[in-house]
Amino acid sequence: MRTPPLSSLLAQRMLKLSPPPTRDVRIERGLRIPMRDGTVLLADRYAPRSGGDGLPTALMRGPYGRGGAIALQMARPLAERGYQVLYQSSRGTAGSGGEFDPLRDERRDGLDTIDWICKQPWFGDSLVLYGMSYLGYTQWAVADQVPAQVKAIIPAVTNSAIALNWMREDGFALESALGWGVLTDLQRRPQATIRFLVGSRRRHRAEWTLPLSEADRVALGHRVKTIQDFLVHNGSDPYWAEADMSDKVKDVEVPASLVAGWFDVFLANQLRDYIALQQAGRPARLTVGPWSHNSPEVVSTAVQEVLGFGMAHARGIEPEHRAPVRVFVMGAETWRDLPAWPPAGYAPDRFHLHPGGKLAQERPELATSPDEYRYDPADPTPILGGSRLLPGTTAGRVDNAAVEARQDVLTYTSDPLTEELEIIGDVAAEIWFRSSASHADVFVRLCDVDPAGRSINICDGLTGVADADELRCVTVSLSPTAYLFKRGHRIRIQVSSGAFPLYNRNLGFGDSRREATRMRVADQQVHHGPEHASAIILPVRRG
Repeated sequence: MRTPPLSSLLAQRMLKLSPPPTRDVRIERGLRIPMRDGTVLLADRYAPRSGGDGLPTALMRGPYGRGGAIALQMARPLAERGYQVLYQSSRGTAGSGGEFDPLRDERRDGLDTIDWICKQPWFGDSLVLYGMSYLGYTQWAVADQVPAQVKAIIPAVTNSAIALNWMREDGFALESALGWGVLTDLQRRPQATIRFLVGSRRRHRAEWTLPLSEADRVALGHRVKTIQDFLVHNGSDPYWAEADMSDKVKDVEVPASLVAGWFDVFLANQLRDYIALQQAGRPARLTVGPWSHNSPEVVSTAVQEVLGFGMAHARGIEPEHRAPVRVFVMGAETWRDLPAWPPAGYAPDRFHLHPGGKLAQERPELATSPDEYRYDPADPTPILGGSRLLPGTTAGRVDNAAVEARQDVLTYTSDPLTEELEIIGDVAAEIWFRSSASHADVFVRLCDVDPAGRSINICDGLTGVADADELRCVTVSLSPTAYLFKRGHRIRIQVSSGAFPLYNRNLGFGDSRREATRMRVADQQVHHGPEHASAIILPVRRG
């Protein structure tokens, strides 16, 4: 008996799959696919060695090369289990022609690729689009215009305007923008992921660089157009207009299964995409687990959705019935089926900041002095855990003791809960804030404190403030979540002015983020009297 390939056995174990019908897969490498402008993109085709022609085709398109972990975990397992797989390299990457211009060519190239597939003699009239992160965005780039041969899409940890939220004018996602720019630039060279991890020290030095316009030179030794574009153009800049597919989601008629994580950087906008499909009455379902962007469980769940949901639609049958929305409720550590997102029955409840670091539902009754802290951009408040994009970073739920011990972090904590409190949905904070600097950031993090005093992060968010030297109410949108606070636990929020390097340092002057070098130490105030009642707003279950 022939020994099964080790890569096949490893993928089966990692993805928690049953043994496949075949492990005998052939790979056609370097297929040349012409685009409308004459550029040729390369792709690899995976299929069972026997009987592969005519099977449903799974299409993946992305800029990360066609070998390594993606091929091992996402392409081969499908070819062993009833699909043929076409894995294509985006324009300007891994041998494909043209120049890589992130996001802005994927619609045209994707539609041209689908048209080419549908004309191939091995194509069997059923196509499923599939992939994570950028490979998910390439699905949204075409999903509203696909032909009838496309039967389903499975976009995981992604959204229809991927990366544009990194470039918010009121909060630049430095770690993601710089790191992803470095990672994609390294695709020009072999073993890009290994080079990325080995080069982490240079990348971390680059995060500290001023002006940020020199960060790419520090990280890689040369200019990188992608990084410069991120620094120059805000997400709302017309420059990115053709990359923003969010207004097209409502027109997507093909069945969709969205896979998301509570600690994924793209979560909020991925939920927005699902709501758009839901409101338009489109056939869609949503799965949200306790995962970050690089969690192995994301890959496993996405593959199982392709083999279940995707394969059923490819064969023209209804997939196995399940609730439209399935979420993992952290704290309770259990899955919950829901009819919609956000679910009914969860009403906004305000928990107010009080003097002495107290958090309570009662509104403050007496005027009090504000709490104060000093923010120094030369020693910025660090990020611990949470929503992180890059491999090699620590994401998700962590002990927050180290950051809460800092002098530039305020904490407000409730009394021990006398009964369980469950929250599912959007979380926001309203913080009455003033700074001695004209520009400042307000970062808010929600935590669960157990009876032993261990503080674990649940979700967070940051808002940049102009004219911060005037007292104002700053609204901070935290990531949506699903969490059960157990009886005897306490609710805590942190308030600070940074989460570096997840967000760039606010230097205090409002200068161009690309060219800024001046920095100043800022004295910050958080107010919590009856006229300035700062609070966090939680979606609390009623009844």
